[in-house]
Amino acid sequence: MISSVAVRALCEFAAKVGDLDLRFTPSPTAQQGIEGHRRVVARREPGYEAEVALESDYRGLRVRGRADGFDPLRNRVEEIKTHRGSLERQPDNHRQLHWAQAKVYAWLLCQSRSLSQIEVALVYLDIDTERQTLFTQQHQADDLRAFFEGLCQRFMGWAQAQSTRLRERDRDLQALRFPYADFRQGQRQLAETLYKAVATGRCLMAQASTGIGKTLGTLFPLLKAIAPQRLDKLFFLTAKTPGRALALDALRQIVRATPQPRLRALELIARDKACEYPGSACHGESCPLAKGFYDRLPAAREAAAQVPLLDRNGLRDVAMAHQVCPYYLGQEMARWVDLVVADYNYYFDAHALLFGLSQVNQWRVAVLVDEAHNLVERGRAMYSASFDQGQLSALRRSKPAGLTSVLDRLNRQWNALYKLQTAPYEPCEVLPEAFMQALQRCTAAIQEQFEQAPAQVDPALLQFYFQALQFSRVAELFDEHYLFDISVRQGPKRRQWATLTLRNVIPARLLGPRMAAAQSVTLFSATLGPRHYYADLLGMPTDTAWLEVAAPFRAEQLRVRIVSEVSTRYQQRHRSLAPIVELIGTQYQQQPGNYLAFFSSFEYLQQVASLFAERHPEVACWCQAPGMDETAREGFLARFEEGGQGIGFAVLGGAFGEGVDLPGTRLIGAFVATLGLPQVNPVNEQFKLRLGRQFGAGFDYTYLYPGVRKVVQAAGRVIRGDQDRGVLFLIDERFSEARVQQMFPAWWQIAN
Repeated sequence: MISSVAVRALCEFAAKVGDLDLRFTPSPTAQQGIEGHRRVVARREPGYEAEVALESDYRGLRVRGRADGFDPLRNRVEEIKTHRGSLERQPDNHRQLHWAQAKVYAWLLCQSRSLSQIEVALVYLDIDTERQTLFTQQHQADDLRAFFEGLCQRFMGWAQAQSTRLRERDRDLQALRFPYADFRQGQRQLAETLYKAVATGRCLMAQASTGIGKTLGTLFPLLKAIAPQRLDKLFFLTAKTPGRALALDALRQIVRATPQPRLRALELIARDKACEYPGSACHGESCPLAKGFYDRLPAAREAAAQVPLLDRNGLRDVAMAHQVCPYYLGQEMARWVDLVVADYNYYFDAHALLFGLSQVNQWRVAVLVDEAHNLVERGRAMYSASFDQGQLSALRRSKPAGLTSVLDRLNRQWNALYKLQTAPYEPCEVLPEAFMQALQRCTAAIQEQFEQAPAQVDPALLQFYFQALQFSRVAELFDEHYLFDISVRQGPKRRQWATLTLRNVIPARLLGPRMAAAQSVTLFSATLGPRHYYADLLGMPTDTAWLEVAAPFRAEQLRVRIVSEVSTRYQQRHRSLAPIVELIGTQYQQQPGNYLAFFSSFEYLQQVASLFAERHPEVACWCQAPGMDETAREGFLARFEEGGQGIGFAVLGGAFGEGVDLPGTRLIGAFVATLGLPQVNPVNEQFKLRLGRQFGAGFDYTYLYPGVRKVVQAAGRVIRGDQDRGVLFLIDERFSEARVQQMFPAWWQIAN
């Protein structure tokens, strides 16, 4: 079996040395890099060859890649890189890596075209100034061959071990057994449909209620598909930390059922959670784990490869044993594992690690998206940006040297945007050209200052720069699927300040290519309907399969009652307090136990909770608070003891409205005192207009579908298993409407 490796991957593995150095080095986006390459190539003379496909075998190792360009007249191979700012600030090991890539391509050209010597060039394009910098070296073919073989030899041992492991892994996965005697109701249907979708290269949207074991029912068939479908990587993506824990637990169950399968899995977490030295910058002069990182990485990589499941703690243990950064060790190991469990942003964000690696290495990947109803809002957030004038004002007061004039110019353009504005909020159809030019000049000036003194970066200035840069990058994506708006508020000393926001309304154009790039993407959730809503907003391919798995529950398990005589609309909210308190109190007296009561806001929650405590002081109550950390959330849930009694008050759509498992008597009922519709405000009204223009159902897409989805998710906390029994009170007259009830789970039966 011949192992295969891309030129870039070979060089990153075998030619990187020295420190991890992430000092401020502004870099172009991937799209800017692609466009920069094209501009360089466009300026070359006729006969110039771009994207030259090359490959060579060395003792069973196939090295492949595409040289950026070859000039036959000059006999020159070019490696093109885009950058921002002065090249004098480029770390030495970055340049060394670029030379290594160029020299490998040079040897591959010499070999394929029988060249005895060749000129090797690094071409750097500054995308801001369009200035090209050229570095050249003349090399004999024999020297290039020796360099190439040296890299290959360093990689061979690893590659051979990897190849052997993959053969054993494929054998083991073919014998993989389901960890239980049988599938749950609906679980087999989900597993078989997913397997077929992967086998045919299609995406799948699967709506399946809680209780069938969706995590296990999706992960198991995907592992079985690795060998026959020649998948390189599986990505299990979640919206929240509990989702990662469920995925890792499901994997452990599968692995226990099959003795020692040669499978590697990795959990990726955010950098701030993985950092061992939070007060230090990511370079060798500041962080001891960055100093000599690439010199110690080979040993750390070897050790990590011996750990089948690199969860957060396992990865940290290896990293600390070898004194390397655990976050960047995780990024390295993402190349060498079979399954990665991570947040959505690792694949769907504009600068996503897993998507970038998949594209560079041409991996065949299959993606699972857990609780996929969250991807609409998360996708919008990934491609949106906000910029507040208060940050600019604070920066101007500090009077940073050399930046006063550009900051003042930016502030004048900012003021000009809203000086004729007659309302606190105003949407705009186009981006303000003069402001964007002023912003570009401002970021360029800050960048130049950082380059001159990278070790003396002011944190406030750096934060402002990153905000400005993010706003500029999102502005490049602006089209009819975006909303640009200006919100004015009163600042100190009666000054007006404006917040500028670029809001992504329809993320389909940005997420769709990520769906199409994978062999298969499976979205699964208990609330993934209406189907067209998620397909439209997420950019699902037209041949995406749909599966709705029948719930394993029976109507008699959950008594659903609609309380239509109470209105929770904002205008009537004060009248609803006493009836809701009476309803909760009466139900509790009839059937003491643990209940959750959901409300549309913290204010509403507190009003009801206070009145309930006043009228029913004998009943234990506990309330969700704004901004609860993980410890506080765990404390809230711990109050729901088996056989316990009390009322937990929470906000619909918050931390306790989904992803919470309270089986048995830990929770016997829920009250939902709101239809869950997003607040009617100027921003949402603009969303309604844009979505109506695109899909003809602006109200449904903006308000109804997201609102009822939150209600169904919250209600899903009550019945978690075959033996659970409970009650659900839906409090609002709008729950009686047919268009609302048609979105309820089919197994619900409304009590008269």
